[in-house]
Amino acid sequence: MQIIKDTTIVNNSWKFIADDEDLSAGDITVSLARWQQDREALIAHSGNVGLRLKSNDNVADFADDLAHIKLIELNFADFADGRSFSQAWLLRGRFNYQDEIRAVGHYLPEQVFYLSRVGVNAYATDKPTDLALIMNNLNDFTVKYQASIN
Repeated sequence: MQIIKDTTIVNNSWKFIADDEDLSAGDITVSLARWQQDREALIAHSGNVGLRLKSNDNVADFADDLAHIKLIELNFADFADGRSFSQAWLLRGRFNYQDEIRAVGHYLPEQVFYLSRVGVNAYATDKPTDLALIMNNLNDFTVKYQASIN
């Protein structure tokens, strides 16, 4: 599967591991609950480790561990729920997270410009045909009147 990262289409090397699955080799993402339960094993994991956040997960709950986390996936369960926008802003603005923040789930391609303004720099989609639309929407506006993360 391909994703957009830093305005370039690239192959995705990450795999989400559900809470009831065994950890596998390679680059993986897990839920916040799994991170909290298996933190030491995940820190010792041979590949990179990331988190997949639900919109009601609290960023402050894992802020001290950000050095161990190479990817944050913001899982949009519903395109109308804006809490993931706040999570991205907190990660970049308050906690100075510099690694990848990726939108996954049910966000709209029309939201990606605004997601980029709060620090999201990667986008996964279930529809490969949306990649070109997302790339185009990242450039919706050329003038920005308000300060933001980028």
